[in-house]
Amino acid sequence: MPDFTLHTHTIGFDGKNTPAEMASRATELGMHTIGISNHFIVHPNIRRAPMYKYAVRGGYSGIYSDSFDETIEKFRAHYDELNKLSQTSGIRILRGMEVDYFAYPAWHSGFERAVRILQPDYVIGAAHFVEYGGVLCNTHDAAHASPDDQTQMLKTYWANIRDAAASGLFTWMAHLDLYKKVGLGRNAVWHDAECDALDAIRTAGCGIEVNTGLYTAKIDEPYPSARILAAAAARDIPVLISDDAHATNQIGRHFDRAECFATSCNVKNRLNIQKILDFRTKIH
Repeated sequence: MPDFTLHTHTIGFDGKNTPAEMASRATELGMHTIGISNHFIVHPNIRRAPMYKYAVRGGYSGIYSDSFDETIEKFRAHYDELNKLSQTSGIRILRGMEVDYFAYPAWHSGFERAVRILQPDYVIGAAHFVEYGGVLCNTHDAAHASPDDQTQMLKTYWANIRDAAASGLFTWMAHLDLYKKVGLGRNAVWHDAECDALDAIRTAGCGIEVNTGLYTAKIDEPYPSARILAAAAARDIPVLISDDAHATNQIGRHFDRAECFATSCNVKNRLNIQKILDFRTKIH
């Protein structure tokens, strides 16, 4: 069983608890390390995306920005808080971020500048959005699209995962087959696209996660599916178990089930703390 957790979110972003409360709960569970990895999402059109009004209504619009400068300053203050907490909490605290990869021309240089300034301990890669038909769409938008549009969105999603991994900017890639949460992308028609993404992940030397956030009554399986995780294991891609905790009661959730799931998919290469910190020198 993992005795650390690194994919977590806190208040001020889209989490429910403070970093101190999250660290305290991890300590209660016997963990030696917690990483705080709030969302870093910058796109010039993000506030015009269809989902943005729902983010405002739900109180989590603060995780989206159209400015790297704005987001860097927010993370600078956030990391200062984590640095102070690490001196008093009694548990090791790592400074991470979950970053949405975008392909617009200024993104890569803007994000590299952010990494140089902020010096995160690790960077989780994600693709919650695809640009389709001139609109920035997320997974829930795809759920309401036509079948043809859904197909194109999923193609774009897997291409984004491939290109994000190939960029060399990410320590590991989050919740592969994200569209599964809205009932899409589970069939074998995506095999080639999945394999292209996994090949890029392997070549880049980053990892993937078994994300337990999807263990629900409706979908009794984590991200990614067994098909994808077995394909990753066959490529010897390092795997990390993550809870994607947005509240204290989610820390360490279903880690036991995820361990059994990973074993059943023949996962042997694990992404441990030392490998993660070794990768830090590469992204910096």
